[in-house]
Amino acid sequence: MLPNRYDFREAEPRLARFWELNNVYGYDPAGSGQHFTIDTPPATVSGQLHIGHCYSYTQADVIARYRRMRGGHVYYPMGFDDNGLATERFVEKTIKHKATEIGRDAFINACLELTQQTEGRFETLWRRLSHQQGLTYTQFAPTLWCPECETAIAQAEVNDASLPTRFSTIAFRLPGCGILPIATTRPELLPACVAIFVHPDDPRYRHLIGKTARIDSGAFSGSPELAVPILADELADPSRGSGAVMCCTFGDSTDVRWWHTHHLPLRAAIGRDGHMTDLAGSYAGLTVQQARRRILTYLEETGQIISEETIEHDVGTHERCGTPIEYLHTRQWFIRVLDQKERLLEAGRKIRWHPEHMRIRYEHWVEHLQWDWCISRQRYFGIPFPAWTCRACGETVLAPLEQLPVDPQTTQPLVACACGSTDFEPEPDVMD
Repeated sequence: MLPNRYDFREAEPRLARFWELNNVYGYDPAGSGQHFTIDTPPATVSGQLHIGHCYSYTQADVIARYRRMRGGHVYYPMGFDDNGLATERFVEKTIKHKATEIGRDAFINACLELTQQTEGRFETLWRRLSHQQGLTYTQFAPTLWCPECETAIAQAEVNDASLPTRFSTIAFRLPGCGILPIATTRPELLPACVAIFVHPDDPRYRHLIGKTARIDSGAFSGSPELAVPILADELADPSRGSGAVMCCTFGDSTDVRWWHTHHLPLRAAIGRDGHMTDLAGSYAGLTVQQARRRILTYLEETGQIISEETIEHDVGTHERCGTPIEYLHTRQWFIRVLDQKERLLEAGRKIRWHPEHMRIRYEHWVEHLQWDWCISRQRYFGIPFPAWTCRACGETVLAPLEQLPVDPQTTQPLVACACGSTDFEPEPDVMD
């Protein structure tokens, strides 16, 4: 006879012991009947579990238990993601020091200690609840960058946030006595301005293509004025702002495309730490926000502001810390995905999605990928790239399979570089 009330304090430990003693969770790959493999993302070891973790895990756990009850063989592994940026952010908050403040070795030890403690809590609660194929490459390229975490990030780690922003229209001088109005939300990128673009069919500016525009820049550059060419490109939107737009290296993905297409120079005004570089003249060392205010003040005092208003502006932010991202030119490791988009879409169409709208979300995500997958991070606690760079010729040397796993910081390659040199620089980055 069933009791009137379910006593979970007695029942759950008893059933958990029974399941473990009888290997209910075990998987026999040679067993007869249907086999099921459930692949779920491992929980990130970045703090305390909350109801959201339990909810997401329960959905798959119910399916796994149902298939076991029907006699199926279910492979449902549990793991923990204890490497990478999320864990480093958790450790920095816990020890109240940034990784760069205590050094690589001390920070890795802190990560190991805290993740082992956290994994133990996670496991207790859960019990209760291609480089050889040419797909991986390294290169200097415009990269999505978080200045707070001081690392490259992937496109999937960027969230859009709507923020109130000053929308300023700046007066560039034209040959003679004319003025070319340029509307921008990022005046701090003026030191990195390399061109102004207009649409080739815009009747207001067609006669200016090929000419030079100038602005007084004594306070925010190394010269009294900044002179840039006026170029034509169909990506310039005549209906947006004044129809003429600055190209800075880099403010957004359009700047990146123009830089590539028109072979423009590279001018880096913002450093990896989110502070202005020497390119900003007397404003070098200021944060982006400080430089923005100082440059606007200078432009107002010199009569180069035409108008200003406050608007709601979509800004890309890092999902881990909420910091607005930058586009910096850095050396990173990438996996080729852009040339695989059609295969990814085709694979998604072979899956039965429940609910169906998740298929649409997946396809939308794939179709809007703009970058190959950046898999390197400028952090300490993570899986190191098994690679070295030859100091003599710059060639990247990869560890052979028989040498893996290997930490290039403490181990040298087994063979010399193809150029004959044995002088190597260990790869400093870790994997995402």
